[in-house]
Amino acid sequence: MTLRIPPRVAENAATSSPESAAWLNRLPATVAGLAARWGLELGEPFDGGEVSCAWVAPARRADGSDAVLKVGMPHMEAIHEVQGLRFWDGDPTVRVLDADEEANALLLERCLPGTVLRMLPEPEQDTVLAGLLRRLWRVPPPGHPFRPLAEMADYWASVTEQHEDEWPDPGLVREGLALWRELPRSAADEALLATDLHAGNVLAAEREPWLVIDPKPFFGDRAYDATQHLFNCDRLEQEPAALVRRLAGLLDLDEERVRLWTFTRAAAQWPELKRPDALAVALALQPA
Repeated sequence: MTLRIPPRVAENAATSSPESAAWLNRLPATVAGLAARWGLELGEPFDGGEVSCAWVAPARRADGSDAVLKVGMPHMEAIHEVQGLRFWDGDPTVRVLDADEEANALLLERCLPGTVLRMLPEPEQDTVLAGLLRRLWRVPPPGHPFRPLAEMADYWASVTEQHEDEWPDPGLVREGLALWRELPRSAADEALLATDLHAGNVLAAEREPWLVIDPKPFFGDRAYDATQHLFNCDRLEQEPAALVRRLAGLLDLDEERVRLWTFTRAAAQWPELKRPDALAVALALQPA
């Protein structure tokens, strides 16, 4: 079949890794096979916005109901997306209608009208996201498959270490790296985290006013989960300490741990964050 692949998805897959390039080559056959097996009539794929690491399209099922087909690119953070969505079971996430874990494919509940939370003013986003995070933070049963947050922190620390010749402030980066590895191991209040919850990953829906999409589940420090929204806020550069204080208060979290997590990400995860103000934020939040 001829499959339209959004340019951003195609470029990201072709350049990220050999595994993602192979995924891109298989994608037309994968989508055709899933559509036939699940009896789907597919629409044009979603393009732009947050879509960069998956092929995602609206679908009509054989019974006439709406759905979304998502075929994810290989990505370290997203390995347990289907298990996380099944654990949360629609509270407050989109529901899984079917899945093919080998193909990293999900047939999901469709959010209609599907407006992104990012359309609201940022202070309103704060309140909605805080309510969603409080509902997501549950402790899964023993034997769960979810990886510790320390594993993700170690991964991103190693990415930064590979760019040592690009470090803009070596002392600050080293301080951030040390905290990256320390913070996950000193958490007193752990739960299953979304880790990628920001206003672009929350959609308006009919079943509930807002539903979470695209979680990347890890088990660990709740304070970390506040930071993804912070780094998607325009206010972070102007008032980092005040914004940290506001989110920590809305989430009933230890403000100091939220500040330290925000500092360490700004200081040591700048290659991934791609925020030109990351070092300024790190300096503003640097521990005394």
